Amino acid sequence: MRISNEVSAIVTGGASGLGRAAAETLAAAGARVTIFDLSEDAGRQAAEEIGGQFVKVDILDEANVLAGFEQAREKFGQERILVHCAMVARGGKTVGKNKATGEFTRASTEDFELTTRGILVATYRVASIAALGMAATDPLEDGERGAIVLTSSAASQDGQVGQVAYAAGKAGVNGLVLPMARDLMDLGIRVNSILPGIFATPPMMAVPEKVLETLAASVPFPKRLGKPEEFGSLVLELCRNTYFNGQALRLDGGIRMPPR
Repeated sequence: MRISNEVSAIVTGGASGLGRAAAETLAAAGARVTIFDLSEDAGRQAAEEIGGQFVKVDILDEANVLAGFEQAREKFGQERILVHCAMVARGGKTVGKNKATGEFTRASTEDFELTTRGILVATYRVASIAALGMAATDPLEDGERGAIVLTSSAASQDGQVGQVAYAAGKAGVNGLVLPMARDLMDLGIRVNSILPGIFATPPMMAVPEKVLETLAASVPFPKRLGKPEEFGSLVLELCRNTYFNGQALRLDGGIRMPPR
């Protein structure tokens, strides 16, 4: 796909971190970008800086997401690109021990369900809504109508202690990529996912410096945390390179996460 000011994009979770990097990269390439996020101040600031627009969207709410897509399209037209980075998740070990009482506890079914809705169900929700709109557009070069980039995680393959719900949700994202790409192949809509490793996002940078040093040393090469702009670069390539389809791509410096 040729990225220009005639191409509109929606980036969920675009107010910060990997989503913001994706929004910035797409905007720098010429796309008109709408940021979906719950963080109004950060979202509006990010949108203003890239010449885009911000729409407050709760990915857990079907009606709210549909309204968000409608608002985005009113200003910039039908999106040709969807990048989904937003998520809602809770952690917890399947069975652990309460340090205060010594009793065994388990991660609640409710937390697992919320994480599933906040990762896997929300991913299907936004991707399918975008695809429905893309299907009605005129085809571009090679018959392409749109590109969908989903965000998974290295944890989908190397889930660590306490990540049972998160890892399962992200593995589900990878699992829907190929069948969704096949569902949409006759419409000229591509679907791929990125599996980021350890990236220098605001939550990660808030941990103690010694922890960051240990994490950086665990990466085979380069021995550092990933840069958000490196994620944005891969998003752009997945959108521009029409031959990428049905792929789940690790972006992690070669790391394989240990149990803890």
